[in-house]
Amino acid sequence: MSRAKKVPSSRFSRLTALGGFAARVAGNAFVDGAKQLSKGKSPSLKDLVLQPKNVEHLADKLAQLRGAAMKVGQMLSMDAGDLLPPELSMLLDKLRSNAQHMPHKQLLSVLESAWGEQWLDNFSHFELTPFASASIGQVHLAYSEKGEKLAVKVQYPGVAKAINSDVDNVATLLNLSGLLPKHLDIAPLLEEAKLQLLVEADYKAEASFVSRYQQHLADDSFILPTVDEKLSTEHILVMNFVEGVPVETIEGEPQAIRDDVVTRLMALFFEELFSFKLMQTDPNFANYQYQKDSKKVVLLDFGATRDISVEISLGYQRLISAGVRQDQEAMVAAARSIGFFAEEICPNYLQQILDIFALACEPLLYNGAYDFGTSGLAQRVKQQGMAINRQQDQWHTPPVDAIFIHRKLAGLYLLAAKLKARVDVQKLFAPYITQ
Repeated sequence: MSRAKKVPSSRFSRLTALGGFAARVAGNAFVDGAKQLSKGKSPSLKDLVLQPKNVEHLADKLAQLRGAAMKVGQMLSMDAGDLLPPELSMLLDKLRSNAQHMPHKQLLSVLESAWGEQWLDNFSHFELTPFASASIGQVHLAYSEKGEKLAVKVQYPGVAKAINSDVDNVATLLNLSGLLPKHLDIAPLLEEAKLQLLVEADYKAEASFVSRYQQHLADDSFILPTVDEKLSTEHILVMNFVEGVPVETIEGEPQAIRDDVVTRLMALFFEELFSFKLMQTDPNFANYQYQKDSKKVVLLDFGATRDISVEISLGYQRLISAGVRQDQEAMVAAARSIGFFAEEICPNYLQQILDIFALACEPLLYNGAYDFGTSGLAQRVKQQGMAINRQQDQWHTPPVDAIFIHRKLAGLYLLAAKLKARVDVQKLFAPYITQ
């Protein structure tokens, strides 16, 4: 259910919100610790911190802050995956599904600040309740003076200015709470989160990404929104509303349609990685829609778009090509060039990583249409990943670019499985294979 809750906009109020949470957790821990001691038990600090009521309160607090605080939680849920204890996984699940939005009074203040007191003159109608809410902003339905249907993305106040401090404060809270495994180094991920969030918080940058994709995708397979540059600002993005149904809802459509949609999206992934060297890295299904009449795939939300370096692009081209040839020596060389592991690595651990790479390449080894619906590929990759995660002394934080690329590919594999799609992935990669 969608809820309205004011977003703390000043750095002080955001810090106070987290400070208040820390004090409340400490109080809960003290009271419950005293109760257990009185019963002759000796509770650990971690057990006291990880009480369900504390986890619940942390999720609510991060959701109220939105922005970096909420985004860090979402990124950890995808990038640390099975490394996390069940309590933290539960917290992050709550963050991903949270639907809080700004109260009308705060929203009106934001709109007046951007467009002046007569801001409504730009529209014939503006829905004050958003139809979508996320970590950085919320999206409203509106109509232009000429009656054109619009999607207006409004950023939460104070989010952009508080990115660095929010990330640092959340990292401190997580470390103090003992929620993160000791061997997991999230520092590189957190620094990259700051950089990525700064880009996502700049809606002019997102407008630029939309324009670049429109130039790359000049064919009729995809449709993207068009940005209204006159009304858009650094923190408000106005676009035409593109009609479509959520892509996951087409699972009842004929096999040919499901196959075609996933084939186009996987072909786009290879184009992004090897040709465009530009990738929209958010795997959320909500970023894809389908138009049944035109049979076009709708692409939405380009805030999490990244430029891919030539070195990373070539590294993956060599890595996947080596996987297709089942050449493990070449796979090791390509993976090292990308930065997957240090020179000194346990042979057994190295082999397990190579096995996961090979498993991810399974659809490319299949001659013909690979059936994602019956393969159980995602579950098998997860199981192998969990086996590796138990070797904590060998953990190595992968390069940040790789995290985002893998996130995108994993999302496509999950979508393919959900839609029970059959895709000739080998044919899609054929133009890029190297010897």
